[in-house]
Amino acid sequence: MVNKTRGIVLRTVKYGETSLVVTIFTELFGLQSYMVNGVRSSSKRGSNKAAFFQPVSLLDLVAYHNELKNLQRLKEYKWNFLYRHIFSDVKKHSVALFMIELLTRCLKQPEPHPELFYFTEDALAHLDDAEDTVTANFPLFFAVHLAVFFGFRITDNYTLSRNFLDLEEGVFVSEQPLHSNYVADSEAASVSHILKIMQPSELKDVVLKQEQRRRLIQVIEKYYALHIQDFGNLKTLPVLREVLG
Repeated sequence: MVNKTRGIVLRTVKYGETSLVVTIFTELFGLQSYMVNGVRSSSKRGSNKAAFFQPVSLLDLVAYHNELKNLQRLKEYKWNFLYRHIFSDVKKHSVALFMIELLTRCLKQPEPHPELFYFTEDALAHLDDAEDTVTANFPLFFAVHLAVFFGFRITDNYTLSRNFLDLEEGVFVSEQPLHSNYVADSEAASVSHILKIMQPSELKDVVLKQEQRRRLIQVIEKYYALHIQDFGNLKTLPVLREVLG
């Protein structure tokens, strides 16, 4: 069956001399893999086609979909949204790749998840237009809100007396946990502040030093590793820390 859907490119792998296998998070079908032929030819036309399938690209797709197959095919594809800055700005591109890797590590099954798709699509559009302070805080904003869609949101019950964030339970507590997976005091307060933010533009009001921001991103990575099986270490994180520093 042929379907029209929007998609966010997550990963691209070369196949043969001219083809690609592209992992795309789609609006209609969730996580899907597509064989795309003839986009890596040496001709100028071929090289232009390959540009569509850079990670982070937002595309309009006409796709053949068969639920019995693991590898689908695309009939047509075109830009859905043309970024003004993400592909050319090193900081924004690094943040976007972090977002895409985090999303990819969380997605396990090829099932529809339209609310998550719209959240990610909207976040990327906001990142494209963000000012520098917003861009620097964007990884934290995306990560704490992304967790909601996978069932392990952090409950924002922070107070001055509940100033320990228990990363295993995802709640703020008044006593130091008996394990080592927690953060406290100013770091816990910063996470609470970011949890309260619903619009990315409000991130300009989050004042963090470079080292604080780096530490919090590491904390978020640990939080995901505790709640997503076989999560591993984020490959984009060292680059992100360096660029935002």
